[in-house]
Amino acid sequence: MKLEVVVIPVADVDRAKGFYKALGWREDADFATGDDFRVVQLTPPGSACSIIFGTRVTAAEPGSAQGLYLIVKDIEAARAELVDRGAEVSEVFHDAGGVFPHAGTEGRASGPAPGHKSYGSFASFSDPDGNGWLLQEITTRLPGR
Repeated sequence: MKLEVVVIPVADVDRAKGFYKALGWREDADFATGDDFRVVQLTPPGSACSIIFGTRVTAAEPGSAQGLYLIVKDIEAARAELVDRGAEVSEVFHDAGGVFPHAGTEGRASGPAPGHKSYGSFASFSDPDGNGWLLQEITTRLPGR
């Protein structure tokens, strides 16, 4: 099995589409069947998994998707690119306990993980509706991944 699509709840389809396209995400589809149903699919660069949002695509509240991960090889370069493309991205951080980031900003320590330990460095941003994304730096994958 492979994860193919994640549904993102948004309030304004065109605003969301503009935001993600400005980040450099590929538009795969934009289909409407009248004024009451529309689906937009975009894919982050290098990803096999896409996002979908639209009109009457989900009953979830706009902005309720949280903890969506984008994996990067270089956290500073990825953060800089998103900032250059107009996203408001947090500073790079790591979990103070050295394991995994907590919800919200609890337990965040400034800067990358010591030695840029793989899986340990993060940055966060939200789309215009408040759907929350995390960049996670992975330089060496765990065995079996």
